[in-house]
Amino acid sequence: MDENNRLPIPIYTTSGDTGGFLVYPYVYNLGGDWIGWVTRKKKVYSVYGKYVGWLSDDPRILRKRTQDYRHPDLAPPPGPPRFLIPVTVPLPPLMPELSFSTVDVLEERPELLPTTDSFAFEDEA
Repeated sequence: MDENNRLPIPIYTTSGDTGGFLVYPYVYNLGGDWIGWVTRKKKVYSVYGKYVGWLSDDPRILRKRTQDYRHPDLAPPPGPPRFLIPVTVPLPPLMPELSFSTVDVLEERPELLPTTDSFAFEDEA
């Protein structure tokens, strides 16, 4: 299937908000910017190749609260074109509670998924 014809999958937060979109393998934020990608084993990496967490079946991006050093950095895939977000999004499923040791990345650690130009803005401040 052509990548441009794939339907986006909403990625939700534990509170039930839409936090981003997956157009496999690319993860986008609500502005349509590329913020990461997902491997075949549902591991999520930032645009800079840093391990972020995993994609749950809900789908949410989750990670362990403590640092996990077992995941080496990976070379990111070529950057995709900008993504146009859908006008409507399905309602989220009921989200199960997370244990204390698990974090919802899009709610508690969104800085782990920066855009490719986010550092340029930080340097200007």
